[in-house]
Amino acid sequence: MTKIISSLFLKTRDFFREAFNVALPLFRIMIPMIIVVKILKEMGAIEILGQWLAPLMGIVGLPGSMGLVWAATLVAGFFPGILVFADLAASEMLTVGQVTVLTSMMLIAHSLPVELQIADKAGPRWLSMGIFRIGGALLYGLILNQILLWGNWLEESSILLWHPETGPVDLQTWALDQVVGLMLMFLILMGIMLLMKVLDKFGFSLFLQRIFKPLLSKLGIGKEATNITVIGITLGISYGGGLIIKESRAGTIPPKDIFFAMVLMGLFHSIVEDTLLMLLLGGSLWGLLVGRLIFALLAVWLLVRVLSLISEQRFQRYFFKPKAVSPVGSAVDKSV
Repeated sequence: MTKIISSLFLKTRDFFREAFNVALPLFRIMIPMIIVVKILKEMGAIEILGQWLAPLMGIVGLPGSMGLVWAATLVAGFFPGILVFADLAASEMLTVGQVTVLTSMMLIAHSLPVELQIADKAGPRWLSMGIFRIGGALLYGLILNQILLWGNWLEESSILLWHPETGPVDLQTWALDQVVGLMLMFLILMGIMLLMKVLDKFGFSLFLQRIFKPLLSKLGIGKEATNITVIGITLGISYGGGLIIKESRAGTIPPKDIFFAMVLMGLFHSIVEDTLLMLLLGGSLWGLLVGRLIFALLAVWLLVRVLSLISEQRFQRYFFKPKAVSPVGSAVDKSV
């Protein structure tokens, strides 16, 4: 009995240590960026960015004031963007189509100070990923707006289904919320890693690979990245990207697989929670989920073919940091 308890304790300790090693590089990125974003918000940087984005809103069929909504989302994430949207929505009288365009762009490009650093840590250069995220959001918004105008679809007035409570938050409450959020994230990450071990034990990971391998292989993503890509798509970049950082340092996933997986995650991720949030703002599921999935798959498919025309040296110079990935088969870097 003592041996069983001792063995269980050692396995639990090793698992906790493994989860901590995955979470630590994420927290090293997220904690400083959370503080930076808070400072930028207090300095009024989001309002300035909103003014810069206002002219672009007309290209996708939105009033210029929606630039402030997207700016808040780009810098600070969904909830600040939702709060700004709730304040402006009543006076703007947007259609369902316009809200769908805006919220689709928010789904593709949000929380960039944190998520681009996560991508950069995994190997893809943050600048290239930022261009793909922001450019992808604008391109999809433009295409979706033109399709809706062509078909006269979603012309009815939108209804805001959720009115979040607004009001000043003191610094102590804000800090406590961030700590609770990070602790919750660590618990979720542990749950995901435990689930992956269970799936591996029962062969379900191989089952997932068989299902998604044909599609992902067409996109240039190998089977080694299949499970992590599926996690990133369903749960978000923080979790999928965190696991990719771990695997990239172990050298188990080829660089181009990492790059294309991160691009796909960037354009289409956290499909349940984030999509539901945007539905509450009055968007349409067809544009938020179905259209965005088709766009993401086509965009990555096209990107794979374009990048196949350039040399490996140019790929590493502009899109990927070669030092981020250890040689395949090398030991995991214990310092992370």
